[in-house]
Amino acid sequence: MSFRRVFWVVLDSVGIGEMPDAAAYGDAGSNTLGNIARQRPLRLPHFQALGLGNIAPLAGIAPEPAAVGSFGRCALASPGKDTTTGHWEMAGIHLDRPLPLYPHGFPPEIIDAFTRQTGYGVLGNKPASGTEIIRELGEQHLRTGKLIVYTSADSVFQIAAHEELVPVPALYRACEIAREILRGPHEVGRVIARPFIGQHGAFTRTANRHDFAIAPPAGMLLDRLQDSEIPVHSIGKIADVFLGRGIGSSVKTKSNADGMARTLEAMQDVDHGLVWVNLVDFDMLYGHRNDVEGYARALEECDAWLPLAMDALRPGDLLLLTADHGCDPTTPSTDHSREFTPVLAYAPGAKAAVDLGTRSTLSDIGQTVAHNFHTAISHGESFLEAIE
Repeated sequence: MSFRRVFWVVLDSVGIGEMPDAAAYGDAGSNTLGNIARQRPLRLPHFQALGLGNIAPLAGIAPEPAAVGSFGRCALASPGKDTTTGHWEMAGIHLDRPLPLYPHGFPPEIIDAFTRQTGYGVLGNKPASGTEIIRELGEQHLRTGKLIVYTSADSVFQIAAHEELVPVPALYRACEIAREILRGPHEVGRVIARPFIGQHGAFTRTANRHDFAIAPPAGMLLDRLQDSEIPVHSIGKIADVFLGRGIGSSVKTKSNADGMARTLEAMQDVDHGLVWVNLVDFDMLYGHRNDVEGYARALEECDAWLPLAMDALRPGDLLLLTADHGCDPTTPSTDHSREFTPVLAYAPGAKAAVDLGTRSTLSDIGQTVAHNFHTAISHGESFLEAIE
């Protein structure tokens, strides 16, 4: 037996407890789901029914002996804790060394080349929260015309600009130039356009964000599916992370709600293949801003969506839920956290309440998808037979 359609939803940053090496990343004690549940009671009855509480102790989310889904958790085998690392590992790519980080900003040779080739000056050049840095430097940006460049604890070169001063196509072009400059030892995982609008004191980022990622190595999951003529439809930032490779169709999203609505549409429209979804608000709006209440509400909104998604599944469909890393909003850090990620699997009429245990790599999920479509990737152990 194999599933005709697979809907794979990445709950961006919804980690479920620190990995053994978390302290080496400054993340000792991080537990995105666990710590939120301790600070603010969570009402997640549908996640609980799938088996979320069976994975790890969670306040108010009891283990479910008759879980309707299968459940487990995945470790990150690659060094790092960012979007590229997590998503690439899901697709079967393991990094030998972490992508470069810039805790003190980018070196002069990078900034000088960027300034020379784009014609724009630079403000910032430091690690920062995206919302904080436009609050700090937005007015100066409007006054001087200089671009706001910043990074984070992830391997990113981010460029913020007001859309009325720097049109979005011009910002994208600056990102393309940065992407070409950032090669060799400075090859960061992503260059990210971060446009914003508004006036001083009320700047807001727009939905015109765009990620310029490095090209994934050949042979990853999406390449294998393309070789096997398996259709792939992506929702959210998946297409950006993989530069669209192996993806036949894609839609961008404005929010978690938009992503969940687009997923329900795909459940009606897509006849065969993989639908890969990223719901980014958990991370972007709440984890990085240490907004416990916002994160909790987003989890509950997703929980309310789950029965709609489960009811829309057809016989022969598989729903997979996981995350790419953690981003614990209860800790002093506003950065990602080195955590295990949950994995929940549900299919109408298939096995239920299967304990998938602790998986050694996120690639196990990708290998399961590959196995389902009669191909294979370089890393990971499929759990397809356990859940069929």
